Amino acid sequence: MSPKLPITNSQSITDFLNIKKSDISEESSDESYKFAFGDEAFLSRRETIGIRFELELLKPEILLHEHGIAHTITVFGSTRFVSRDRALEMERNAKTPKDIEVARKALLHSQYYESAREFGALIAHYNATQHQNANKLHICTGGGPGIMEAANRGAFEAGDKTIGFNISLPREQHPNPYVSPGLSFRFHYFALRKMHFMLRARAIVAFPGGFGSFDELFEVLTLMQTKKVERFPVILVGKAFWTQMIHFEQMIEFGVIDEEDMKMIHFAETAEQTWKIIQDHYQLT
Repeated sequence: MSPKLPITNSQSITDFLNIKKSDISEESSDESYKFAFGDEAFLSRRETIGIRFELELLKPEILLHEHGIAHTITVFGSTRFVSRDRALEMERNAKTPKDIEVARKALLHSQYYESAREFGALIAHYNATQHQNANKLHICTGGGPGIMEAANRGAFEAGDKTIGFNISLPREQHPNPYVSPGLSFRFHYFALRKMHFMLRARAIVAFPGGFGSFDELFEVLTLMQTKKVERFPVILVGKAFWTQMIHFEQMIEFGVIDEEDMKMIHFAETAEQTWKIIQDHYQLT
């Protein structure tokens, strides 16, 4: 059996390799003289994209393992929804017809924010009854605002660990404040972020959302339909929204999906209904 590497969490790679920081300083103006791992320009080259993919896969994997997180429930949904308190504040401050209409929609959609927040709390309360990490389910989101914030917030306020997989965008998406310290990750590549959404997922919960939510949802459904991953509950919250946006029955009639494919999908209206679907699937008490 080969010996374990002696590196510890407190050691840097330079410590492990017995490299002094002074050794990394430029002793030559030639770019080729830099250590490969310390050369940002080299690591950003097209030829090293595979290395960057591997690092984005490896970093969250290692840190989540260190935090004892084995199973997650991934929550998708619109970034634009706000809490009921925030929507009421918008309504009070609305002056123009446009502001009034925006506030009206915000108040209408705040039901989804509050539902996602309640769902996060339900998962946290379940985890509090479990003494082994292997039995726990942790809320995982894209780490941003809206539904992501709401689900993280519900779990965080109930004292549970909560995970955020953020993505760098032209209009920077900042992590919401309800992701646990040490569990807020930043991705450059959508593909690697999506992979981490799925790697530990035991259920997907999708609230109404836009392009991003649809992209993530259909990626999950395609993976299940093609048997690339085992099937687990995919729960769409707000049946009226989803059946209006996606005509599932017409897709069956047209012959582009089978009735069997619809067994992957569950509909729910409330946080309790959503959690009940997961409980029944895994026979949780």
